[in-house]
Amino acid sequence: MSKRILMVEDTEDNRQIIRDLIATTEYELIEAADGAAGVAAAGAHRPDLILMDIQLPVIDGYEAARRIKADPALRHIPIIAVTSYALSGDEAKALAAGCDGYIAKPFSPRQLLAEIRQFLS
Repeated sequence: MSKRILMVEDTEDNRQIIRDLIATTEYELIEAADGAAGVAAAGAHRPDLILMDIQLPVIDGYEAARRIKADPALRHIPIIAVTSYALSGDEAKALAAGCDGYIAKPFSPRQLLAEIRQFLS
């Protein structure tokens, strides 16, 4: 069975970039367009990895990550923050919220795939 990745991203252009990238792999992609939908999708689908934008509507990526990591059934799922927040301290803030990895936008496809494979291998 292929591993499942949940992408929580509100911007359609960014979703399409990641969609196209994941289509070149063996992974299955699940999508959510806001933080609350991302938390719900994590509970419903139990993905193997979550790609989490930080600037999201409804609840932001920090809060979504905290809620996922607070759930004993979900806390083992690695979360990679994929964000345009790339200032000093932003990576530490994402890790403190429960993210296991951090990639700043814009990212190279090779960089994102390497990070994904690191968590799914």
